[in-house]
Amino acid sequence: MKLNYLMRILGGASFKKMGEAIDVVHKKSGKSKFTTFFDMIGCTIKYGAGYNDYIIFEFYKMKGKERKTYMTRMKNKRLISELNDEKLAYIFDEKNVFDKTFAEFTGREIHDLADIDYPAFETFIKGKEYFFAKPYIGESGKGIEKIKVADFATTEELYRYVTDPAKNFGVIEEVIVQHPDAARIYPYSLNCLRIVTLVKDGKPNILYAVFKMGNNGKFVDNLENGGLACAFDLDKGEIIGKGHTSGLELYDAHPATGIPFIGYKLPYMDEVKALVKKAALVVPSFGYVGWDVCLTPNGPLIVEGNDFPAYDFPQLPDEGRPRIGLIPKIEACGVKVRK
Repeated sequence: MKLNYLMRILGGASFKKMGEAIDVVHKKSGKSKFTTFFDMIGCTIKYGAGYNDYIIFEFYKMKGKERKTYMTRMKNKRLISELNDEKLAYIFDEKNVFDKTFAEFTGREIHDLADIDYPAFETFIKGKEYFFAKPYIGESGKGIEKIKVADFATTEELYRYVTDPAKNFGVIEEVIVQHPDAARIYPYSLNCLRIVTLVKDGKPNILYAVFKMGNNGKFVDNLENGGLACAFDLDKGEIIGKGHTSGLELYDAHPATGIPFIGYKLPYMDEVKALVKKAALVVPSFGYVGWDVCLTPNGPLIVEGNDFPAYDFPQLPDEGRPRIGLIPKIEACGVKVRK
């Protein structure tokens, strides 16, 4: 796998991206581009780290004993293949299947458009100001629309809109009302805890949590759409790190509201931990899952599950925090991370 990755980098467009990554490291660290190039190659061979890993985790500031604790792109991919049955990935990838499989945990009205006729749709929108329409398959909030009912002259017109094949919608969902503490920090999106669970010998373990928030007026919390993510301590129920963007910018407070991140508290932590641990056991052949959990005034609910859990969130560098990656936590659960 490492050799194939190196060949792809050195043989095509990825080589240009690697060059751009080396430029970034040179500007940030002052290290020579020549030295950085060979250090990046060495990290790929020794740790399975791509050039993106090298930048976002700041490998150029670490020694080997720190680097070897970090989950990297290749190690994460291998762990997923070992713990998850890819033949069942559709349960998590297709929203209608996920919603039915995890109906106990979603806590909101959701309809598969293939199963809903006009009278049922009319009942669904009654009394609603907004609702969401989502494609069956999508990521990073792509293809999702927050629909205002009043924007349509008639219910028939709205029904034609959401069932139009060209729109590619698969499910419709009621809008979740957030807990005030979750909404206050950024009120325009559904701000979620991303929590990754790992099941070993039938025991669910929580590896990490981060709190994700929207930004720039957008209604989704994904980093790919300009959002931010902060390290989160589920035992303390509070944010413990700065806000990180996909562009590697750091914020002490949310840029839209000015609310400081570190120490910001959220409720229902015992309920959150119990929820994801129970959900982690629903599909036994999937032992490594990332859950997006939101908080409502009545407690937590699951928005979605990710069969390709992100490994970068909990390892993003925060000033003053030890440079220890995710591997020790994984191995403490009894799962060996192969090199």
